Amino acid sequence: MTPEFKIKRFNELSLHELYQLLQLRSEVFVVEQNCVYQDIDGKDEKALHLLGTYDNKIIAYTRLFAPGYYFDNASIGRVVISPQYRDRKWGHDLMKASIEGIKEYYQTANITISAQLYLKKFYEGHGFVQDGEQYLEDDIPHIRMHAEISDFRG
Repeated sequence: MTPEFKIKRFNELSLHELYQLLQLRSEVFVVEQNCVYQDIDGKDEKALHLLGTYDNKIIAYTRLFAPGYYFDNASIGRVVISPQYRDRKWGHDLMKASIEGIKEYYQTANITISAQLYLKKFYEGHGFVQDGEQYLEDDIPHIRMHAEISDFRG
């Protein structure tokens, strides 16, 4: 069994969903990664929110951005799986759903991401290639990656 994925605009999120997704992001990006940074960055209102639910709980999440907002291309960010579900390899399902969401909502197959360096091979498995040198973002090594998804049927 895999998570159920759905995409919502900011104003379509219930208070319960918003609380859960912010809790998940905080659990991983602030506490687990020991990184003090401003997660609530004013970009949530502009993003589409891909929610992965399992057992009535948000356990997977990404933000999707239109071309020109975050990068020239469409973008996927805040990619996160709840730590207690990582052994199920649902990150791959999350990325597939995110790419499909970009194609469906933004009618493009060109995607740019800012990836944590240790996840380079994971993203390469989804068609992304490194684009430029390593840099620090919130004291964590990152690389810019892009993909032109070849099976786009837009």
